[in-house]
Amino acid sequence: MLTRRHFIATGLALLSPKAVLGHAGLPHESRATMGPRDVEVRADAEIGTIHVFPSYFALYHIRGPGRAREYHIAVGDDGRNMRGTTVIRRKEEWPSWTPTQNMIRREPEVYAQYADGMEGGGDNPLGARALYLYRGGRDTMYRIHGTPQPWTIGQAVSSGCIRLTNDDVIELYPHVDLGTKVISYT
Repeated sequence: MLTRRHFIATGLALLSPKAVLGHAGLPHESRATMGPRDVEVRADAEIGTIHVFPSYFALYHIRGPGRAREYHIAVGDDGRNMRGTTVIRRKEEWPSWTPTQNMIRREPEVYAQYADGMEGGGDNPLGARALYLYRGGRDTMYRIHGTPQPWTIGQAVSSGCIRLTNDDVIELYPHVDLGTKVISYT
């Protein structure tokens, strides 16, 4: 299995070494510096793809040759993050949310009350927008989504989904087409 270390060591990483090394550990000292920004990436990165680096709490949307928009994210606790390649097959504004059976089984005191779902809105865990990740035509149950808890950005706290602030996911959403490839690295 290829790991993040392998990609970096062999020069196959999507990002330039300068950009990758800039995210060792927590990428920023304060929330004020965690806004999205345009960064340089390898010129051969496929335009339109999304690359997720959970260890760096960063998501990169490739916008042009050698150009990407960087977003800071929250990710899943150890062992709960999506790995590999998926495709966005569904997009929703102010989506409804239903916890997975695994979430209910793992923490019934937190999730059982929502077993029948929760309407979209300001308190909904999926936030303002959601991009639904599929593999082989099947819903993975993982999402790239907003959060009503922006203080979680830069942390491993979720059940595995990739969280952005609501402002950031609203900015990203119109730039992402159905069929977009998402690659999540370990």
